[in-house]
Amino acid sequence: MKKVAFHTLGCKVNQYETHAMMELFKNADYDIVTDKDFADVYVINTCTVTNVGDRKSRQFIRKMKNKNPKAVVVVVGCYAQVAPEEVENLDGVDIVIGTHGRKEIVRLVENKDDDRGGQFVGDIMQVYEFEDLALTEYEGKTRAFIKIQEGCNQYCTYCIIPYARGNIRSRNKELVLEEVYRLAAAGYQEVVLTGIHIASYGKDLQEANYFLELLREINKIPGILRIRLSSLEPNLIKESFLKELGKLDKLCPHFHLSLQSGSDRILKRMNRKYTREQYRQAIQLIRQHFKKPALTTDVIVGFPGESDKDFQDTYDFVEKLGFSEIHVFKYSPKKGTPAAKYKEQINGIEKQQRSEKLIALGQRLKKEYMASFIGEVEEVLFESFEPDEKLSTGFTTRYVKVKGLSDKDYSKEVQMVKILDLKEEKKEFFVQCRIV
Repeated sequence: MKKVAFHTLGCKVNQYETHAMMELFKNADYDIVTDKDFADVYVINTCTVTNVGDRKSRQFIRKMKNKNPKAVVVVVGCYAQVAPEEVENLDGVDIVIGTHGRKEIVRLVENKDDDRGGQFVGDIMQVYEFEDLALTEYEGKTRAFIKIQEGCNQYCTYCIIPYARGNIRSRNKELVLEEVYRLAAAGYQEVVLTGIHIASYGKDLQEANYFLELLREINKIPGILRIRLSSLEPNLIKESFLKELGKLDKLCPHFHLSLQSGSDRILKRMNRKYTREQYRQAIQLIRQHFKKPALTTDVIVGFPGESDKDFQDTYDFVEKLGFSEIHVFKYSPKKGTPAAKYKEQINGIEKQQRSEKLIALGQRLKKEYMASFIGEVEEVLFESFEPDEKLSTGFTTRYVKVKGLSDKDYSKEVQMVKILDLKEEKKEFFVQCRIV
C-alpha cells in the first residue's frame, strides 16, 4: 500500500481542506502517515498570508523531498495559487495545484509523468462555484470545523487572500446540513462554521437571509449541542440579526470580530469598511443581546503610517472594549498588496515594542474575563481525560478552558461545573472547576 503524508500551514480552513484531501487518498487505498514518516507522496498545503508563511512552505518542501528523493511532492494552497511559477521552479516540486481543483489531486499524482512535474493552477478570479471537499469520515475530539464558504470580496490593502482564494462562493446549504448530520451521527456535539469570510455566506446567491436560514436548520439537528461561529464582520452586527441569533438555543455566545486598528485614519488606509464608532456600536449591541459574551478580535500593529497616536488610540480602544482575547499581528509587507507599496513603513523595533505592549494588555484582559466566572456554575463540554492525573479538560460555551479533577472520564460529555479559580500553566490560562 502506498503511503501519503500531509503538512498543513495556516488557518482552520486549510486544516479542513487537508482532511478532505486525506480522505480522497484514503478512498484510493493510500495509507495516511505523518509528515515525519517515509512516504511515497508528500502534500504540503501552504499559507501565504505573510512572508513567513511563504518561507515555511519552502522549508517544508525541501524537508519532505529529503525524506524520500523519489517521492511525489505536491504543493497546494494559497502560496501555490499566488506564485505558481515560483513554486513550480522550487527544487523537488512535482505538482502544483493552488486553491481550486484539489478534488483531482489523486488522479494528478497517479498520472504524473516521472520525468517532469506539472502546474495545474488556473485563474481563481474566474471560479464562481464552491468546490465541495466534504468530509464523510471523522475521528478526534468533540468539536468539528465545517467549511461553508470560500473567497473574499473585501480587498483590505494589506491582505493577499482575495487574490489567493478568489471571489466569494457559498457552499450549498443542503450539503452543509448533510455534513452536520454525519458529524452528529459520529458523536460530535459542537460544530464551528468556518470559511474565508463567512459573513458573506449567501451573498453570491443573492439570498438575503441564507446565513440565518442555515443556522436555524443546524440548530434543529439532534445530537448537535453547540454552534460556534468563526470570524464575523462588524457591519453584519445589526439589531435584527442579533435578535434572530438570540432565538438559537445552541448558538455559543462567542463572537470574533476583527478590529485591526482603533484609529479611523488607519482603518481607512487598510480599506476596512467601518469606523471605530461603528465597531463600538457592534460590540455594544452584542452585549445587549447576550449575557457576558466572549468577544475576541485581531489587531495589526505597525501598519504603514501608524503614528504613536494611532497606536495609542488602538490600545485605549481595545482596553475600553474589554475583549476576552486579542490576537496581535505585526504588519508584514506582502508582495502584491497595495499596502506593500505604501511609504512610511514602520521599523521592526517599533513594531515589536507595540506588539509586546498590546499582547500584555490582551493577557490582562483575558485574565480579567476568565476570572469573572469564578464562583459561577457553567456548562462544559469535556474533550479529554488524563487518567494518570485524573484530570478532565473541556470548554464552556464562551470558550473558556476548564480543567477539573475527576475519577471518571467525562470526555464527550456535557457537565455542569462550578468555577473555582484561575490558573496559569506554561503561559496558558484556564479555570479550575468542580463537577456539580
